[in-house]
Amino acid sequence: MTEKNRANCLNVSLFAFFLLIFQAGVAQDFTMADQFLQQNMKALGGELVVIVQKDGKPVYKKVLGKEFLINSTVPAEELTQWFTAATILQQVEEGKIGLDDPAAKYTPKFEQYMKGYITIRHGLTHTTGLDNKEGMSKVLAKNYSNLAEEVDVYISKRDIVANPGESFAYNRIGLVIAARSLEIAAKKTFDRIAIEKLFRPIGMRQTIYENDNGRIDPVNGANTSGQDCMAFMQMLLNKGTYNNKKVLSPESVKELLKPQFTDARIVSKPSEYKESDYCLTTWVEEKDDEGNALVLRQGTAGTQALLDFKNNTAILVMLKDPAGEKKRLLVNELMKILRGQ
Repeated sequence: MTEKNRANCLNVSLFAFFLLIFQAGVAQDFTMADQFLQQNMKALGGELVVIVQKDGKPVYKKVLGKEFLINSTVPAEELTQWFTAATILQQVEEGKIGLDDPAAKYTPKFEQYMKGYITIRHGLTHTTGLDNKEGMSKVLAKNYSNLAEEVDVYISKRDIVANPGESFAYNRIGLVIAARSLEIAAKKTFDRIAIEKLFRPIGMRQTIYENDNGRIDPVNGANTSGQDCMAFMQMLLNKGTYNNKKVLSPESVKELLKPQFTDARIVSKPSEYKESDYCLTTWVEEKDDEGNALVLRQGTAGTQALLDFKNNTAILVMLKDPAGEKKRLLVNELMKILRGQ
């Protein structure tokens, strides 16, 4: 064997050696996830889906439970808000609505109550300035039969406690206002718009907007599956394209990555996001040098998701029953393990 051939063999051997070390490291990370799930299976409810997808391919997948499958429908919780923002951004592209349109353009009654300066963007960023002590309560949604009825209460009975854009208060008011404005602009119910313009093009066959009492809830009332949710997340990582079909423009996805109203006074935030900026309906975990989001995260219950645009990675943890403080804390820990932190 010549010296050149020996050198080539040595290089190949070294490459194989380091590749094995790298693969072992990845396996060890997921071994930690396996151990965590095994130790906390009962506390997490016994039925869940965990998926880590990189470059469009699953690198880790666990579907646990006797009857819980990757296409089983479960509450999307606050991941619903991602779907809402994407639906509205798609309709911005079609010219049906504008992010900086005042809600009064669609519901003139806002002007009568001196609330005419609230825009769709304020609604999608929890900066309407309207008082809502109930926060994200699902009970509140059950009090109304439709979005129009709920918005009318916000217009006529909620005090103005800050100028729009000046304070951040995590609650359901703004998203309901934005969704109702789109209903008026498009002359269709919000769920029908989402199905036609977002869910159907992506192939999200198990996803619907509907809460416990059967009404449309664009805040935390959608039902979805692990399969559907991962398809949606991959569409965003692909800059708006899924299965060679354009769902959103790259410009719309870029808009989703812009932190909004970063100087706003903080009135209320979920505890795990107290240090995070906020984009359109989603939290910023990491930013680039220009201040745009590199890593987005959504969810404050037992169902959570993360999008890492830097590493082209999506992480999803979805529980059959996501409710409960202990489940939330355990999923927070699991997300750290899956991210390698």
